[in-house]
Amino acid sequence: MTKEKQNEFLFGKENYYLLIAGVATILLGYILISGGGSDDPNLFTREIFSFRRITLAPIVCLIGFGIVMFAIMKKPKE
Repeated sequence: MTKEKQNEFLFGKENYYLLIAGVATILLGYILISGGGSDDPNLFTREIFSFRRITLAPIVCLIGFGIVMFAIMKKPKE
């Protein structure tokens, strides 16, 4: 291997930006899904079944995973 070939990154700059954006989107989805529990285990709250936790957060997580897969598959510009 030549010295130049060893110093090359696997992905391009744009790929890394997309990868970071995807991970941030996944983290946002996990933040949206958290909470809703009660401090008292004998008390039931219906807040755990809110739209944010049941629908929005999983969609945001899936979008984040899609962005990460796209970032990995995207061919870097030469």
